[in-house]
Amino acid sequence: MTASDHALLIIDVQNDFCPGGALAVAGGDEIVPGINALMGEFGCVVLTQDWHPAGHSSFASAHSGKAPFETYEAPYGTQVLWPDHCIQGSEGAAFHPGLDLAPAQCIVRKGFNPGIDSYSAFFENDHKTPTGLEGYLRRRDIAKLTLVGLATDFCVAYSAIDAAKLGFAVDVRADLCRAIDLDGSLAAATAQMRDAGVALGGA
Repeated sequence: MTASDHALLIIDVQNDFCPGGALAVAGGDEIVPGINALMGEFGCVVLTQDWHPAGHSSFASAHSGKAPFETYEAPYGTQVLWPDHCIQGSEGAAFHPGLDLAPAQCIVRKGFNPGIDSYSAFFENDHKTPTGLEGYLRRRDIAKLTLVGLATDFCVAYSAIDAAKLGFAVDVRADLCRAIDLDGSLAAATAQMRDAGVALGGA
């Protein structure tokens, strides 16, 4: 077991991010058995869940003439436009059926505000509106986080960087993550995580 102040944060292991899903990450389902095995080492396990309303502003379908993976300038900055995914209550938004949900003590839903996306488990994409996760972890006296999940270069990286900025000691188990790698996004995210002091490793 890890120390009592060390939590496992499992990012967005949902059907739409796995093969066959609306925004599938190659090999996204391959990490599920390893994550299940890792949960038993932690006394605190937190899951995040992308949870978008239909017509969310980050969907390309909400912008006339725009295609998935193009960008637009949102009030909070440049936003990648995605295929419709993880719509509230849909099968795509559900956790991967192989993921063991029993050890999870907290589930943080994000991206439910129709006007702003939320990659990070800690803040929406304006980098200032909190999800409430920090407060939960502080009340649990958590000081260190290990992150796994999907996708390395977006929600995992944003969460890891924000956690480090908030003063948590952070490591990312790269072997239990998979990336979209959109136009070099994996290399950029990896560099940004290292610059933020996030430790990157594997089994």
